[in-house]
Amino acid sequence: MTPGLAVDLLQRALTLVVTVGGPLLLTALVVGVVVSLIQAVTQVQEQSLTFIPKLLVVALVFLLALPWMMRAMVAFTVQALRAMPGMVG
Repeated sequence: MTPGLAVDLLQRALTLVVTVGGPLLLTALVVGVVVSLIQAVTQVQEQSLTFIPKLLVVALVFLLALPWMMRAMVAFTVQALRAMPGMVG
């Protein structure tokens, strides 16, 4: 395996991680900010109020995005496995 091929594979893997994990992280961020604003306005400072909505919304987004995520990860894996014979040597 050449260094260029290894760098390319690592770059594609990291891009896939960001692409697949991005929607979940962005959702958690938006829900956290909204709940924090609501807490600041109402002056209710309860830790479970931030955790439970984030958990529910991220779980919902995960379930909705799961088919897309799996297709992306399977496509990357198939592409990496097909490139393996060219890596030997």
